[in-house]
Amino acid sequence: MLRLGFILHLFIGSTIAGSAVIAALVIGQDTLIPILIAAALGFIAAIPVTWVVTKMLYEDG
Repeated sequence: MLRLGFILHLFIGSTIAGSAVIAALVIGQDTLIPILIAAALGFIAAIPVTWVVTKMLYEDG
């Protein structure tokens, strides 16, 4: 389960982090620090999402 979680987190984390960066750019935060903060928060926020998705995949099989 842990291996699948790591692989899924790469995809889910980059998707949520990318969405957070786009949201930061849309609201006008176009300097380095707000973009990095948005990317880091998106990557961290993907941890519970990855956990839920991984559990759902394992319970389904």
